[in-house]
Amino acid sequence: MDDFYRNLLSAVLTFFIGCILTLILSRVLKNILNKIAEKTKSKTDDYIVKLLIETLKPLGFLVSGIISWKLLMVGGIIDKTTIGIAKLLCLVYVIRFINRLLLKIISRWSNRINDISVSTMIRSLSPMASASIWSIGIIFYLQNMGVQMAAIWALLSAGGIGAGLALKEPVQEFFEYITILLDKPFQNGQFIHIDDIWAKVERVGVRSTRLRSINGEAIILSNSRLTNGIISNYAEMEKRRLVHRLGVIYETSYDQIKQIPKILEEIVDQVDNAIFDRCHFVEFSNSSLDFELVYYIPTSDYLLAMTAQQEINLEIIKRFKAENISFAFPTQTIYLNKGIEQINTINS
Repeated sequence: MDDFYRNLLSAVLTFFIGCILTLILSRVLKNILNKIAEKTKSKTDDYIVKLLIETLKPLGFLVSGIISWKLLMVGGIIDKTTIGIAKLLCLVYVIRFINRLLLKIISRWSNRINDISVSTMIRSLSPMASASIWSIGIIFYLQNMGVQMAAIWALLSAGGIGAGLALKEPVQEFFEYITILLDKPFQNGQFIHIDDIWAKVERVGVRSTRLRSINGEAIILSNSRLTNGIISNYAEMEKRRLVHRLGVIYETSYDQIKQIPKILEEIVDQVDNAIFDRCHFVEFSNSSLDFELVYYIPTSDYLLAMTAQQEINLEIIKRFKAENISFAFPTQTIYLNKGIEQINTINS
């Protein structure tokens, strides 16, 4: 009985001494680290100091409690259970400290990157990093508690193979998501064409990308389909090249035919946001003499391009009427560039 009280007294004294040392060490360490942090003038350093002190105090109390409990020499299942719980709490505080520190570093890193898509990708990796740290911590705890890990490793290996097969597609889509964010074939708000789909990108997700078609319905495509397909990104256009053919009747005189390219060039040059490229008499078709007009609209804005095209078309009608030049019968007029016209229609 005397040994029990002696051990109890030693345990209590050890616990209080440990708590006092913990408080003193925390105060001294806080003052030292604060002085160092003041020199760096960084909020991250202040956060690390605060986080370290918040973690050090409970860890010191727990370690003092573990040492004090061992001095009691209780033994048996109660002793193992109590020590196990105390070690688990210590592990939780350590992992919590590492996770919060890691998340702060990731957040600071992502904020320094000007590219929104890359910073979003970096922040999306935070849950994975946190889960990895917890997994390592739990394995370390089980080994420390004397658990035989051979059977657990075997189960984890078998489960890992099964999970790998089951999660093959989601994991693949996740890496395709990273590929999209890094390569940036398109971004939110841009208009793209892939596999006969014309739509605007609304959101790039971890597994799939959400598009909004020209008809208004939402289209969900897997990231792998986007990365493996041929994508036309019309938001990257610096200028639009428009190619048109217009036909005049065979009764048009030689002098009029010779003047048509010059007339069309003058019309394009007079219109804002239009750059003339060329105009030639290119073909004797069945019912018309065909001219090919090529000009550029230096904008990716569909409305501006269509406004300029409309002005050119109206001016062509006006000038041809003034020069007494007649268009060929509409059904015989050949319009190339249907693909571009379709694109323009979709962009609207």
